[in-house]
Amino acid sequence: MDQHQEQDQRSKDFKSSWVQSSSFLFYLQAFCLVAFLLGGCYSLYKHRYKGKPEVNVPANTQYTPEYK
Repeated sequence: MDQHQEQDQRSKDFKSSWVQSSSFLFYLQAFCLVAFLLGGCYSLYKHRYKGKPEVNVPANTQYTPEYK
């Protein structure tokens, strides 16, 4: 009975169960990747280009300059 409980406990252990640990690490990696992508998209949305600002350009620096 003692051996059976020990073997059952070992099969549930993260270090000794190759199948459970690899699936857990896969889902953890997938979750981190999705969280990173969503965080990057949100950051790009938050710092997006707001539009063309009004800029006053002096008349003497235009393509066809106007001098006084």
